Amino acid sequence: MAKGGWQEFSRPESLQRAAPASEPAPKGQQRVRVQRTKAGKGGKMVTAITGLEAPESELKTLLKQLKAAAGTGGTVKDGVIELQGDQVAPALAALEKAGYRPKQAGG
Repeated sequence: MAKGGWQEFSRPESLQRAAPASEPAPKGQQRVRVQRTKAGKGGKMVTAITGLEAPESELKTLLKQLKAAAGTGGTVKDGVIELQGDQVAPALAALEKAGYRPKQAGG
Protein backbone atom coordinates (compact mmCIF):
# COMPACT_ATOMS: atom_id res chain seq x y z
CA MET A 1 0.00 0.00 0.00
CA ALA A 2 1.09 3.57 -0.59
CA LYS A 3 2.28 5.95 2.07
CA GLY A 4 -0.37 6.92 4.58
CA GLY A 5 -2.50 3.80 4.13
CA TRP A 6 -5.13 5.61 2.05
CA GLN A 7 -6.63 3.76 -0.90
CA GLU A 8 -9.12 5.31 -3.31
CA PHE A 9 -11.12 2.14 -4.00
CA SER A 10 -11.06 0.35 -0.71
CA ARG A 11 -14.45 -1.37 -0.70
CA PRO A 12 -15.86 -3.82 -3.28
CA GLU A 13 -19.03 -1.69 -3.63
CA SER A 14 -17.00 1.20 -5.00
CA LEU A 15 -15.59 -0.99 -7.78
CA GLN A 16 -19.00 -1.99 -9.16
CA ARG A 17 -20.33 -0.22 -12.23
CA ALA A 18 -23.70 1.44 -12.30
CA ALA A 19 -26.56 -0.64 -13.65
CA PRO A 20 -27.12 -0.32 -17.39
CA ALA A 21 -29.78 2.12 -18.52
CA SER A 22 -33.33 0.86 -18.37
CA GLU A 23 -35.13 -0.25 -21.48
CA PRO A 24 -36.23 2.48 -23.89
CA ALA A 25 -39.70 3.94 -23.54
CA PRO A 26 -42.52 2.32 -25.53
CA LYS A 27 -42.90 3.61 -29.08
CA GLY A 28 -46.08 5.54 -28.30
CA GLN A 29 -44.43 7.47 -25.45
CA GLN A 30 -41.26 8.60 -27.21
CA ARG A 31 -40.87 12.24 -28.26
CA VAL A 32 -40.18 11.82 -31.96
CA ARG A 33 -39.60 15.06 -33.88
CA VAL A 34 -39.55 15.42 -37.66
CA GLN A 35 -38.11 18.61 -39.12
CA ARG A 36 -36.67 20.04 -42.32
CA THR A 37 -33.16 21.44 -42.09
CA LYS A 38 -30.26 22.37 -44.30
CA ALA A 39 -27.78 23.55 -41.68
CA GLY A 40 -24.35 22.10 -42.35
CA LYS A 41 -25.51 20.16 -45.41
CA GLY A 42 -24.05 22.41 -48.12
CA GLY A 43 -27.41 24.05 -48.82
CA LYS A 44 -29.20 20.73 -49.40
CA MET A 45 -32.53 20.13 -47.69
CA VAL A 46 -32.78 17.08 -45.40
CA THR A 47 -35.51 15.78 -43.13
CA ALA A 48 -34.14 14.99 -39.66
CA ILE A 49 -35.95 12.58 -37.33
CA THR A 50 -34.82 12.86 -33.71
CA GLY A 51 -35.90 11.46 -30.36
CA LEU A 52 -35.97 7.80 -31.31
CA GLU A 53 -34.89 5.58 -28.41
CA ALA A 54 -33.94 2.34 -30.10
CA PRO A 55 -30.85 0.23 -30.77
CA GLU A 56 -28.89 0.87 -33.95
CA SER A 57 -30.30 -2.25 -35.62
CA GLU A 58 -33.91 -1.10 -35.10
CA LEU A 59 -33.05 2.37 -36.39
CA LYS A 60 -31.64 0.83 -39.57
CA THR A 61 -34.80 -1.22 -40.20
CA LEU A 62 -36.94 1.86 -39.55
CA LEU A 63 -34.71 3.83 -41.93
CA LYS A 64 -35.32 1.23 -44.62
CA GLN A 65 -39.10 1.57 -44.17
CA LEU A 66 -38.89 5.38 -44.25
CA LYS A 67 -36.74 5.38 -47.39
CA ALA A 68 -39.22 3.09 -49.13
CA ALA A 69 -42.19 5.23 -48.07
CA ALA A 70 -40.54 8.49 -49.16
CA GLY A 71 -38.81 7.09 -52.24
CA THR A 72 -35.52 8.72 -51.34
CA GLY A 73 -32.14 8.04 -49.77
CA GLY A 74 -31.18 8.47 -46.16
CA THR A 75 -28.82 7.58 -43.34
CA VAL A 76 -28.52 7.16 -39.57
CA LYS A 77 -25.98 9.47 -37.88
CA ASP A 78 -25.57 9.58 -34.08
CA GLY A 79 -29.09 8.27 -33.46
CA VAL A 80 -30.67 10.77 -35.88
CA ILE A 81 -32.32 9.55 -39.07
CA GLU A 82 -31.75 11.85 -42.04
CA LEU A 83 -33.79 11.57 -45.24
CA GLN A 84 -32.79 13.41 -48.40
CA GLY A 85 -35.10 16.26 -49.39
CA ASP A 86 -38.30 17.60 -47.88
CA GLN A 87 -39.93 14.34 -46.76
CA VAL A 88 -41.85 15.49 -43.66
CA ALA A 89 -45.32 14.27 -44.69
CA PRO A 90 -44.24 10.77 -45.80
CA ALA A 91 -42.03 10.43 -42.70
CA LEU A 92 -44.87 11.39 -40.36
CA ALA A 93 -47.20 8.86 -42.03
CA ALA A 94 -44.62 6.06 -41.96
CA LEU A 95 -43.72 6.72 -38.30
CA GLU A 96 -47.41 6.64 -37.28
CA LYS A 97 -47.81 3.35 -39.17
CA ALA A 98 -44.78 1.98 -37.26
CA GLY A 99 -46.45 2.79 -33.91
CA TYR A 100 -44.75 6.08 -33.00
CA ARG A 101 -46.45 9.39 -32.22
CA PRO A 102 -44.35 11.86 -34.24
CA LYS A 103 -44.67 15.63 -34.28
CA GLN A 104 -43.53 18.09 -36.88
CA ALA A 105 -40.95 20.45 -35.45
CA GLY A 106 -39.80 23.74 -36.92
CA GLY A 107 -41.48 25.60 -39.76
